[in-house]
Amino acid sequence: MNVGFYKLSKKIMIDKDFFYAVVGASNNKEKYGYKVFKDVLDAGYKVIPINPTEKEILGKKVYPTLSQVKKKIDVVIFVTPPVVTEKVLSEVKELKIKNVWMQPWAQSDTAIEFCKKNKIECIHDACIMIQRKWKKS
Repeated sequence: MNVGFYKLSKKIMIDKDFFYAVVGASNNKEKYGYKVFKDVLDAGYKVIPINPTEKEILGKKVYPTLSQVKKKIDVVIFVTPPVVTEKVLSEVKELKIKNVWMQPWAQSDTAIEFCKKNKIECIHDACIMIQRKWKKS
């Protein structure tokens, strides 16, 4: 990936005016789904959790799917196994969401290629928690 494009994409995807959805958010404090959701929430970003098996995380209502969210989602953050990421990307396309951030363990070549083919901006090989803090400085 072109480094300039990569930096531009990170800048565009880390914005307090955006509405984020964390797919794979969890109540398990040991899981990155919890850590990523908590980090983005604690930093003051507008964010909702997506998980079909949870009801509430850190006081926020959990939605089972992206389709059930009534607000326009600007960025989907994936904290899921690659097979789940690949499956949910079809929903991202259907909802016309244009930005996704795949945490390093959530990505796959198939998922990245799907994003390229469908003109979905995609960040991968980077942790949003680290990049968000880096952007502040």
